[in-house]
Amino acid sequence: MRRLLEFVRRSRRADGSPLPEKTPAGLARRRCVVLVFALASSAMAGDLQPAGLATKRTDLNAKDQARVIAVTRPTMDFSRPEQFELMQGGAGTSRKDVSRDSFSQSSANITFEEEGDFKLGNALFRKNWVSSPSSTQASDGLGPLFNERACQNCHLKDGRGRPPQGDAGTTSMFLRLAREASNAEERAAIAEHKVLNFPDPVYGTQLQELAVPGLRGEGGMHVDYQERKAELTDGTVISLRKPSYSVVDPAYGPLDPRTTLSPRLTPPMIGLGLIEQIAPADILAHADPDDRDGDGISGRPNIVRDSLSGELTLGRFGWKAQTASIRQQAADAFAGDIGISTPEEPKHWGDCTAAEAKCIAMPNGVQQRLGPVEAPPPVMDLVTFYSQNLAVPARRDLDTPQVLIGKKIFYEIGCIACHTPKFVTRRGTAHKAQAFQLIWPYSDFLLHDMGPDLADGQAVGDATGNEWRTPPLWGIGLTETVNGNSFFLHDGRARSLTEAILWHGGEAQKARDRFAAANAADRNALLKFLEAL
Repeated sequence: MRRLLEFVRRSRRADGSPLPEKTPAGLARRRCVVLVFALASSAMAGDLQPAGLATKRTDLNAKDQARVIAVTRPTMDFSRPEQFELMQGGAGTSRKDVSRDSFSQSSANITFEEEGDFKLGNALFRKNWVSSPSSTQASDGLGPLFNERACQNCHLKDGRGRPPQGDAGTTSMFLRLAREASNAEERAAIAEHKVLNFPDPVYGTQLQELAVPGLRGEGGMHVDYQERKAELTDGTVISLRKPSYSVVDPAYGPLDPRTTLSPRLTPPMIGLGLIEQIAPADILAHADPDDRDGDGISGRPNIVRDSLSGELTLGRFGWKAQTASIRQQAADAFAGDIGISTPEEPKHWGDCTAAEAKCIAMPNGVQQRLGPVEAPPPVMDLVTFYSQNLAVPARRDLDTPQVLIGKKIFYEIGCIACHTPKFVTRRGTAHKAQAFQLIWPYSDFLLHDMGPDLADGQAVGDATGNEWRTPPLWGIGLTETVNGNSFFLHDGRARSLTEAILWHGGEAQKARDRFAAANAADRNALLKFLEAL
């Protein structure tokens, strides 16, 4: 397979002309050839890999393959919007008026009955859990250590979180705690994808700042910012802030000296169900871990083990692509953020460790009449369905001259090498609303080395301490409207889209430098394009 992909990368066009030179746009088209090959390889020998790592699509006939190849090919015409570009979330795109609720609309193509399930899931997503024991049975089980009482309190208006601001608290950003393997047995566990990394022996996988009555929270996140200046080619000076993190007032002794701190801002919830239904072959077709095409971009998948099936599969959610499914993401959040047990993560005491004996001794919220966990399967079904069907808003101003110029610049300076514009989801999905949809997430969902300035030093599965998953960009222009702020990147250090771009390093350094070298009119046009997503 690798040799065949290499042959395709080095081949000539069908008319005999050479492939484009190594311009950003030309390299993007060459990456598209790899995608074409992956889609068109159904005549090859059977795929021996697990379904979650399939390198070819089996859900498409020849006619559908040709349609997908054509519609996902990067455009070369920036004189007008592309067909269907307005509906960036496919048929489920929300056409509602722009408002603070723009990220909270249901997929436009779900049925009337499914709309009821969506509303029930929304109620559970907003539900405040309480400590045990409580008279409000089926709502107790909070903690004992936790970061928030409800999903919605972290995913503000179903959008992104914010870093600590004075006394405003850290409810929508938290610190991941982890260390790398320290012996052969631990290294083997990571290599075999049995674990992603290893928690702090006392404080577990993340810092829990809050606790139920009678127990102390684990400590507080403290952020120090140092301002630095970035001068653009035209003399414009942009102020950037470099954060450093520490834990103040650790309640149960010092952290292990090997433990790393990684801040994680809660990301927007829109379009998750569509992302889940992108064929693994289409994501893997963009991977180039050895940079064989020489463009400086070497995206890698984070291969993880499905906790239910035990099979290896493609991680596609989370800042380091460490989670394979929305349901598992929800279960991890219930356990880690709220301290609620689910069938997928039956941890009645959440992230409490054996070293936190008083925490383990606290009562839990299991109601035997409802099952052996605090959030039984019906709760998980509804929360998962809600998360799968938060609609992507329609594009805005996509046909204005400045936005079209900005789109052209976005392509030309190389942004689409990682922020892949388009995919077509799988046929035969569990929910019809996500099936065979043309979507525009602007992400390849792969890991990329973003350089030392953005590194957190924390390895997560196959992801190194320098690597991050490319975040989707759809809806990014509505951040201020929905969340009342413009904090970007994994830790919210960027206070504008300009700052976010200027923090790009590593594999994205060339694209960042081209942005910095552009004139003010071109930079503004690119920003207008992003604001229209």
